Amino acid sequence: MPQGLAPRNIQPSTSQWLLSALGIAALQLLAAGAQANTAAVPAIYPTKAEAEDAARKHFNCTGAHPMGKQWMPCAKHGQATGSAHSHH
Repeated sequence: MPQGLAPRNIQPSTSQWLLSALGIAALQLLAAGAQANTAAVPAIYPTKAEAEDAARKHFNCTGAHPMGKQWMPCAKHGQATGSAHSHH
């Protein structure tokens, strides 16, 4: 090997290590958030009780209203203001 080109034992600086660790942690948080958001919240339920429960937990409203033979969260259609997306 030519002189001066021999492999060197390169140690990352503390700031390089910290940036790398922070980058990995940020990616892990993003992945966890993406996984948490992939579970869709249903907008229609077979029973009134299930729809009322979902109204409180996911749609920031109370009550339920009929939709055919099933039930939707919230006392009125389109009332939801919670974390679940609108189903219109």
